[in-house]
Amino acid sequence: MEAVRTYGEMVNGHLIGIFMKEMVRRAIVEIRRQRLIFEFTEKASRTKAIDYFTTADTAAQAIYQRGVTEDFPSFGIIAEEAGLSIPCKQKDRNIYFTVDPLDGTKAYIRRQSHGIGTMISLVCDGEVIAAFVGDVMTQEIYGYRPDSDKVHRIMEYETHECLEIDPSRPLSDQYILLRDAPGLCSDPVQTLLGTGCFFRGLEVTGGSIGITMARLWKSEVGAVVLRPGDETPWDLCPILGISEKLGFRFMAYNENSRQFENRPPLVTPEKQQRDYEVIVVHESRVAELNGWPEIIR
Repeated sequence: MEAVRTYGEMVNGHLIGIFMKEMVRRAIVEIRRQRLIFEFTEKASRTKAIDYFTTADTAAQAIYQRGVTEDFPSFGIIAEEAGLSIPCKQKDRNIYFTVDPLDGTKAYIRRQSHGIGTMISLVCDGEVIAAFVGDVMTQEIYGYRPDSDKVHRIMEYETHECLEIDPSRPLSDQYILLRDAPGLCSDPVQTLLGTGCFFRGLEVTGGSIGITMARLWKSEVGAVVLRPGDETPWDLCPILGISEKLGFRFMAYNENSRQFENRPPLVTPEKQQRDYEVIVVHESRVAELNGWPEIIR
């Protein structure tokens, strides 16, 4: 998509990228400002899972919402807090921003020094055409603008690094990152974790899903395991867009073929239930992942 039309004006990808990065920067500033003064409230939920939102979540979302409605009034917006959903006003396409104002709220409440993020993506007719993820604690931003083939890591808002994956580095020389205890993984994945030859070792982390995936994008780890669960557009779209732009694949184990096969999530404005486990790994390492069939069979 070379340009996006809004109320008769043509807006190029550079301007959209500048806008999205600035929104992330402003959200980071506000979330950091409230680190010692925020208040939190338990969310009403029909499930047993306990979740919270803070005054920082609300303030950061207000920054995003104000920016979108003022600068892109014909675009839709779907955001986490208070069920915010503003439909797209354009007739010829469905284009909307997804916003997770504070990703890793529980980590933020615990005053962790890691695992706290803020995320925005732009979806056009079911395709994530731009996405940015901000690390609140390091103040780094990861993302890409429309029409770009590159993903950048932006440090201190000025220094840019183009993220690239070294395809020659084997999985056996890298760690695999989990977001849950190893014993909760599926049997095929537990087999991979226990063989001692697929991966160098494993790590377990929590907090922001965006900051978890950033470790994969930076090549700090070679793969990430995502267990079954709810997928919301504000969580999924930023990490899916950046991951696929860098050549990562969302692989699910097929019991019939006994192989891990590409099974990317669907991009929709509604919450989805993913009932299968995925391993996110770079496309250059898929053959290696399936290279020892005698182990996983």
